[in-house]
Amino acid sequence: MDNRKAGLDPENWDELRALGHRMLDDAFDYLEHARERPVWQKMPAELRAELTRPLPRGSESADLAYEDFLRLVLPYATGNTHPRFMGWVHGGGTAVGMLAEMLAGALNANLGGRDHAPIEVERQVIRWAAEMLGLPPESSGLLVTGTSIANLIGLLVARTATLGAASRRQGMGAARLTAYTSAAAHQCITQAMDISGLGSEQLRVVPCDEAGRMDIAALSDAIAADRAAGWRPFLVVGTAGTVDIGAVDDLAELSALCRHEGAWFHVDGAFGAMLALSEKLRPQLAGIEDADSVAFDFHKWAQVPYDAGCILVRDAVRHRAAFAQSAAYLRRDSRGLAGGHPWPCDFGPDLSRGFRALKVWLTLKVFGADRLGQVVEASCALAAGLARRIAAEPDLELLAPVALNIVCFRYAGAAADSGWDLDALNAAIVADLQEAGIAAPSTTIVGGKLAIRAALVNHRTDESDVAALVEQVLRIGHARSMAAA
Repeated sequence: MDNRKAGLDPENWDELRALGHRMLDDAFDYLEHARERPVWQKMPAELRAELTRPLPRGSESADLAYEDFLRLVLPYATGNTHPRFMGWVHGGGTAVGMLAEMLAGALNANLGGRDHAPIEVERQVIRWAAEMLGLPPESSGLLVTGTSIANLIGLLVARTATLGAASRRQGMGAARLTAYTSAAAHQCITQAMDISGLGSEQLRVVPCDEAGRMDIAALSDAIAADRAAGWRPFLVVGTAGTVDIGAVDDLAELSALCRHEGAWFHVDGAFGAMLALSEKLRPQLAGIEDADSVAFDFHKWAQVPYDAGCILVRDAVRHRAAFAQSAAYLRRDSRGLAGGHPWPCDFGPDLSRGFRALKVWLTLKVFGADRLGQVVEASCALAAGLARRIAAEPDLELLAPVALNIVCFRYAGAAADSGWDLDALNAAIVADLQEAGIAAPSTTIVGGKLAIRAALVNHRTDESDVAALVEQVLRIGHARSMAAA
């Protein structure tokens, strides 16, 4: 076989270069004109069926493949680049982040280990993250897919720190470990207990106060009860920005309790940790600087393209003790490409790791922490404004206090006479908004009631989008109520 023909570089670089420029222009247009298209539209069944075809065995031109992307993929994405995507805490991405993805793809670097510049970029991002949150500069960390994996890593470090490194070989034995988090915590904490082998039933779910924060007194009582029953409390997971309403636990009180109890203090700051970017809002995170580990996402409020989660661990020695392994084919040397140890694979489960650090690094360098902090402040201001609009509308009901950027409310107009179940009515309103491409809020349950949940995260969202959401909820709610009357 002719090796030149077996390779995958283009036969004509100029032709591919021209296509690449076209792709780049189309991508810029997609972001620049986000507001002009529907937020979301359902993919037609006949197009979806095209994505079930068998594995292609022969070659196809890049131009034809790109035409399929434009036809089958681009119009039917999630929609989180649109300013009226409000349903889940998804960042809007940026053109700078998009370019970073392209550059990272060109390098095709594996950040599992060895001595090369991309790993140094990730190390700098980790140092910046520690500085942002007030952790020591020698803290360790990794960029991972998202906070779900970051929380799992934090839990595994806490487990090994509690039981010792021998537990990695011998298992937990007769250890009876218990962990604690609030009733408002993300389900990935339960999943982490499951995956770790500790068991989801050993996660104690602590009730929340009226503001949606973990009840510290109830937590203290739960720990005392477990100790009395022969359990070993080892981990408390605080939340900075709860899933449903965006509440921030009293992290300072949780930290003090953990020190008293000898428990590992971990913070799930999936989106709320980015409050640290704002001097105005940062005090809400008081106590996070004392955490043993923190998990959060850059791909939410920091607007880095997916995916870009982060785990920080205060004690790098304990972090490495939970994951480092040796193998002949991964031998570290003092010189050459095999230098640069410890390697990132010593701090987490992945050996094959992409260069996701580049898009975080470029985002922070280009925009700076202060400007990103302004985005966070603007989101919270929009949420406060939305809450005021809801309070001013007799047909709308605010269902939870607005702590940060999440507003939970419902349409309640003419409900008594319409015959509609309010939960069903509000679920229908949300589906109508999504299917019409007008806006994309989501739903959740607050106080036993189905709520319309608007999470304001996208840096493109402004007051006109908030006003449109209220207007359309009222319009659809009124129309459906009248039709059912």
